Amino acid sequence: MDQNTDTGRDTQDTDTQHTDQGGCPLGGRVALVAGATRGAGRALAVELGRGGATVYVTGRTTRERVSEVGRRTETIEETAELVTAAGGTGIAVPTDHLAEEQVRALVERIDREQGRLDILVNDLWGGEHLLMDSVFGRKSWQTPLDVGLRILDLGVRSHLITAALALPLLVRSAAPLHVEVTDGTAVSNRRYRENLYYDLAKNAPIRIAFGLGEELAEFGGTAVAVTPGFLRSEQMLAHFGVSERNWRDAVAQDPDFAIAESPYYLARAVAALAADPDRANRWNGKSTSSAELARAYDVRDVDGSRPDAWAYFEEVRFAGKEGSAEDYR
Repeated sequence: MDQNTDTGRDTQDTDTQHTDQGGCPLGGRVALVAGATRGAGRALAVELGRGGATVYVTGRTTRERVSEVGRRTETIEETAELVTAAGGTGIAVPTDHLAEEQVRALVERIDREQGRLDILVNDLWGGEHLLMDSVFGRKSWQTPLDVGLRILDLGVRSHLITAALALPLLVRSAAPLHVEVTDGTAVSNRRYRENLYYDLAKNAPIRIAFGLGEELAEFGGTAVAVTPGFLRSEQMLAHFGVSERNWRDAVAQDPDFAIAESPYYLARAVAALAADPDRANRWNGKSTSSAELARAYDVRDVDGSRPDAWAYFEEVRFAGKEGSAEDYR
């Protein structure tokens, strides 16, 4: 298949091409979660699998190889196994999404094995190790240029490569869904994100979703940018020296961590969006958050709460309103 020219689309024009297998709302769907090694990406893959989808999970860390992130404790193979255990079909494909030939091979494999793609989740990042000393608190001209450009590679270029090569397959779906995962919404990111390179990297996916929303509309598609709040990712828990079981102990180190949410909060909300037959009318081209989606789809986090980190930071931390994190859970 020529990824640059094949824009053929399934002749059926509604979500009815997908079969609801055993009551699973995403039964029969084919998904790709790009960047599913850990954090939100892993949770998104698992929740799409819980809905019954076949999920291709990609990333650079495998049981044989560790990426520049440097963490050996999470792998794409483990993510795929979690997808399958949740009720879906998980398929791990090691992929560096900055390597065009690897992404092209990935898409060709999905085409060969499935014939289409229904859901594309762009959760590519892996740049946390670049941020602290080299980035935050520094002017753009004080930021090492190689670090700044790497941030843009990881947060923008990887997304564009993946979209460019996967969209010709995605539009074969009766109702294609493209999800851009970022940090912040179009509203919250009106505030400067402390460093020019990081600001660009986290605003670009919002504009990608907006632009692709225009392009996918004629295919009955939906493109949406989503963000978690203060995420209790594996890396963040390790940073504080806690686990998911005792994460509240970290509040002593950072009081704002009291508003933190698990990766499954966003994932549950996105899975509900993916199962919504009216999603194009509700979300196409928009930027939204885990909290907004949770309200719309009556979703809660693993502890039963419904945290709204962005409202908490905007109103309490930035505007000085009286309140605590618990008021926003």
